[in-house]
Formats: sequence, structure tokens, C-alpha cells
Amino acid sequence: MENFETSAIRTQTERTQFDEHSTPLYLTSSFIFQDAEDMRASFAEEKSKNLYSRFSNPNVTEFTDKIVKMEGAEAGYAFATGMAAIYSTFATLLDAGDHIVSCQSVFGSTHTLFTKYFPKWNIETTYFKAEDAENVEQYIKPNTKILYLETPTNPAIEILDLEFFGKIAKKHNLIFIVDNCFATPYLQQPIKYGADVVVHSATKLIDGQGRVLGGVAVGKEDLIREIYLFARNTGPAMSPFNAWVLSKSLETLSIRVEKHCENALKVAEFLENHPNVELVKYPFLKSHPSYEIAKKQMKLGGNIVAFEIKGGIEGGRNFLDKIKMCSLSANLGDTRTIVTHPASTTHSKLTEDERNEVGITAGLVRCSVGLEYIDDIIADLKQALD
Repeated sequence: MENFETSAIRTQTERTQFDEHSTPLYLTSSFIFQDAEDMRASFAEEKSKNLYSRFSNPNVTEFTDKIVKMEGAEAGYAFATGMAAIYSTFATLLDAGDHIVSCQSVFGSTHTLFTKYFPKWNIETTYFKAEDAENVEQYIKPNTKILYLETPTNPAIEILDLEFFGKIAKKHNLIFIVDNCFATPYLQQPIKYGADVVVHSATKLIDGQGRVLGGVAVGKEDLIREIYLFARNTGPAMSPFNAWVLSKSLETLSIRVEKHCENALKVAEFLENHPNVELVKYPFLKSHPSYEIAKKQMKLGGNIVAFEIKGGIEGGRNFLDKIKMCSLSANLGDTRTIVTHPASTTHSKLTEDERNEVGITAGLVRCSVGLEYIDDIIADLKQALD
């Protein structure tokens, strides 16, 4: 495998007769065939050829190929959104009566899939808490098929030991799926630790500029083949334009993420010393309970800092109302610093007990640290906290 940065920049579609330096947009719904035999052989998959942009497209292929290389995977498929990637992966690999074991702190929409929609098809999910990870085997049943993790988790910023869970999945013959969205393939490659499939919301740090939606699943070729066939028939494909944007974004992923992480660590250190902050969670703070695991499996700590403001829900809302420069948004992984109060926004549809179960306390704030000058970020957070 080439070096990460080189793969991100030099993995490109074949040049056209125009000898372009940068990959052009292929805004076409379909593709043509030279004759009847060419068409027959293409649909029979006897030759590799683009048929229809719901199946494949040169821009989407370029983006997917880059992520496959970055993650050390065998194959991949790109989706319209991160949740399309997650849903399609589960819907492909699960049958009625199957069971999922998942970490408890997961993205709100993933939680809704597990608790509202999958039960309609007799698919059950059992959650385990991060602090109880060493006892995860007690939750595995004869019908358990998938072991699912986010690490770092959203929004509690818990760190789960990929090497440990990779061994558990192999021992019990489970499909090990990891949402690697918060880390990106630059900071962490779960496949090294035994993951079978890795999913991303490309909308976040992979785009990095808050422009387009996208998702991707990469992993073992036989599993991705089944995911591809499901997606080919159900239609959650990524658009060529979004793929073109995201492929260009990957060219700067490493340098962007380095700066995000540098800024985030400084923000976390500032917050740890502020009198109106009760708790700060950031993987590369020595106070994080899983600091050693984070250092083992991540290159840097990521761009998300979670912290608990004194004063509960009202304290959180008051903080948001005082913010001047930082953005109030539900997105993350943008060039612009974003602050979110999950209890009153992204996770407000969960009951208080459900929120507490996944570590979303009343005063928890999630800060997606951007690329602005660090003193300006800290000054805005300081005046809002003061």
C-alpha cells in the first residue's frame, strides 16, 4: 500500500482523451455499449464496466477506492448518507431472528434503527456499557450475528479497545462492524484489529467543510459484494457530484485532521481548567478513562471534545445562547467550530433515562473543534462559559 497521503491524492480515474490533471465530473445517469455482446457481457458481469450510476460511476468509484486503500480494506460501496451506509450494511447482513450486540453509546439514528425499526423484523439488540466491556461475552447469544462499535462514541467520547473486540468477534464467529466516523481512516484503521466492515458518515471530517452528504462501507470483499447487491436494488447510491467533492476532500484529509486534533487538544486542556466545567472527555487527555487504549489505536485524539457544564439543561442552553463565533449546528467535522447540546437537540427524542444510559447528561456539550485560530475558538468558549 502506498503512503496514506499519496493514496489520497494519486488514486484517480483513468484520464480521458483530454488529458485532464484533475478528475472531471461524470454527471451521467447511464452508460452506452458498443454492441449487443458488449451489453450482454457487461450485465452478466463477465467484464467490469459502468452500467448505470445507481450501480457504479467513475466519480463514486474513485472516492470508494481511496477509502478502501486508506482503511486497508478489500472492497467498498459508497452511499448517499452515513445512515444509508449503516442501514444498508445491517439490512444486508441480518435475517429475521438475528441478534446484535452493540456498545450503548451510539449515534441517535443508529439507536432508533436498533430500538424502533429492527424489532419489526424480529431483530433484537443488546447494549453493553463501555465500562463493562470486559464482560461483553455474557451478552452473546446463539443467534448473535453482529458485534457493533463506535469508537470514539457519539457523543460521550468513550473509547473501546478494537483489538479486544476483534478477538471476541473472531472467537464467536461474529461479523465485527465499526463506525469509524469520528476517527477517520487517518487516525485509526479498525480492520487492522479484526473489523470485517467499517462504515463512515463522509458528511463529517471526510468532507470537512459542511458541503455534501455521503456515506461509505468498506471491508471484506464477500460482505461488501452482498452490501453492493442490496444497495444496487434498493437505491441508496452516492451521487457523482458528491463523490467528486468528497474525493477532492480526501486529498487534504491528513493535514486537516492534524490541525483539528491540535486545536481540539488545546480546547480540552482549557476546558479542564475552567471553573464552570465539571468534566471534560477527550481521548488524548490523560484524565480520559481510556487514555491508554486511545494512544494504542489512534494516531491523535480527533476533533470532538465533550464537556459537562454546571447547571444542567439550563446551563447548556445558556451556554449556547451566549456563543458568538462558534456555530450552533447538529453537524460536526467542519472547518468551523460547532457546539451542540445533545440533551435539548440531537438526542432530545430519547427519554431522560435513555440519555443517561448512553452518557448524555443534562449539561453535556459536544464541541466539534474547527480550524479557526485557536485563540479565537477559546475566547468564544470562555466568554460563553464565564
